[in-house]
Amino acid sequence: MNYLGALLTSLVASAAWAAPYDGPLFDMHLHYNVEAFDAHPTADVFARLQRSGVRAAVANSRPNEGTRSLAGARDEAGATGVTVVPFVRLYRNRADYTGWFADDSIYRMVLDELARGTPAGPYRGIGEFHLYDSTNADGPVARRPMQLAEQRGLLVLAHVDDDAVDRLMAHAPGARLVWAHTGIGGAPVPRVKALLDRYPQLMGELSYRPGLTEGGRLSAEWKALLMEYPGRFAIGSDTWVMPRWSAYETLMRDAREWLGDLPPDVARRIGWANAAGWFGLAEPR
Repeated sequence: MNYLGALLTSLVASAAWAAPYDGPLFDMHLHYNVEAFDAHPTADVFARLQRSGVRAAVANSRPNEGTRSLAGARDEAGATGVTVVPFVRLYRNRADYTGWFADDSIYRMVLDELARGTPAGPYRGIGEFHLYDSTNADGPVARRPMQLAEQRGLLVLAHVDDDAVDRLMAHAPGARLVWAHTGIGGAPVPRVKALLDRYPQLMGELSYRPGLTEGGRLSAEWKALLMEYPGRFAIGSDTWVMPRWSAYETLMRDAREWLGDLPPDVARRIGWANAAGWFGLAEPR
């Protein structure tokens, strides 16, 4: 189905899928950063996920202690039926956000974390990392996580613009890249489509995505794009600051609302099955 055909189909069918999606969710973009440790102990985190119907989440945290804490909370995970998928984050502190790509110690830290692993098993990916200037994607330190991920079959979660997507993929053409927010700067839908066509292993994560919704419902052009590429997207919460944790259940409820604008099979793929398939997770009981 081409883009115009998908757009027409989505407009005709929009009224038929108005009920919120009520299936399992996979949170592809969850942070458990140091400032959340006291206010939201692991039991509270898992309870929030359970109440939201989230059955799995990618955990990536500043520092990586947060991810290891969630991965080690086996009793809570078992009681709530939530699977933690750990990623190595490149940040030890806030200063690393803007300097990691020029700091060789960051790469050594990533290697050490991968060797260490977590109580839930090996790390499954690298990131989230940020590149506020896309030209920094060409630096030697920035190349290495991409090449390492390609070599080890890890996913990469990157908060970058569309130019940096091209640059990062040039370093590791076989890497699997999850584009955080599918470009938080709001790359136009035709540009997103072009990148999806160019890189079959590129996936989009949809938290904070400008233009995704209008009044809480899917916009027509995004509905058409999601229907044309139903296997290439996932949802996320991006709990990067404390208010996002307080609003966690609202964030997931909002996602269920716009997922309900899609056919049920497409909603389930984007809400759960795509991300679950990327990590080989079984269907939840």
